[in-house]
Amino acid sequence: MVGHTQQLVLDSAEKIFANGCNKSVLDAAEVGQFPEALWALVRENGFHLLALPGSGAELEDVFAVLKIAGRYALPLPLAEVLLANRWLNHDGDELISIGLMRDSQVVEVPWGRQASRCVAVNAQNELMEVTGGDLRRRSNLAGEPRDVLIEVQSSIVHVEEPVFELMALSRVALSAGALQRVLELGLQYATEREQFGRTISKFQAIQHTLAVVAAEVAAVLRSADAAVEAIGDARFAMEVATAKARTGEAVGIVAEAVHQVHGAMGFTYEHELHHFTRRLWAWREEYGNEVYWQARLGRHICALGADNVWDFLATRA
Repeated sequence: MVGHTQQLVLDSAEKIFANGCNKSVLDAAEVGQFPEALWALVRENGFHLLALPGSGAELEDVFAVLKIAGRYALPLPLAEVLLANRWLNHDGDELISIGLMRDSQVVEVPWGRQASRCVAVNAQNELMEVTGGDLRRRSNLAGEPRDVLIEVQSSIVHVEEPVFELMALSRVALSAGALQRVLELGLQYATEREQFGRTISKFQAIQHTLAVVAAEVAAVLRSADAAVEAIGDARFAMEVATAKARTGEAVGIVAEAVHQVHGAMGFTYEHELHHFTRRLWAWREEYGNEVYWQARLGRHICALGADNVWDFLATRA
């Protein structure tokens, strides 16, 4: 159940993101223009410090805000800023981003070109402070900056939390919000578009397609909630595995189905649908795609032994 304080946070996030994430802002960000006004608004309202210990918010609130950010395709590295500030205990206004450590490089750095500092997650699930290096501008499928830093120096930042799993969960939360928006766009278009004298929402094939989409979105939302509820528990990593895998599966089904509902209109650059579906395709691959997490979950279940599998599946213990 959402408490009064949490609801105020979510309502504020909804208002800020709804007002600041119009199509022109998203289009500009896609060609490399950082949304300064939106970033200033986020800082003015203290959302960049939401994950700090002592902020009054819990990690559950942070991921709820990220879900809203996904629903508006927020063109800011909010997940990176929130978690980097938390892990570095940083309460300043600078933009700190997070990437993946690959030998002496850091790859997949959201808005690395804009960041004043960068940290990275290495293969041992450790957080590394990164200094120096040359920046190479890169983008993902959605046009979101995913820069590369080469020839960097790094040192370990001691963090008690599972950094890779929490970053993966951030992509689940963002995707859950974006999937909700894609479903809304499909329903809206179906009730507006007329064919043969009636809206296409009256056709059984369209109804069936949207019902499938709604079921997929509901499954992602529930798996995301289960992973968030497990933060701090021994099951957390496996709940993240389930949520990330389920989200990856749903993205393929939902994006294809809703583009079919929109017909040719959904593939045009002028329509907003692509801002969400291309992000979903990109986020699906970040911090482990469904194949990675399915394999990890499968190895864990096999290691339990036959006598323990049912307890693992049927209980939260």
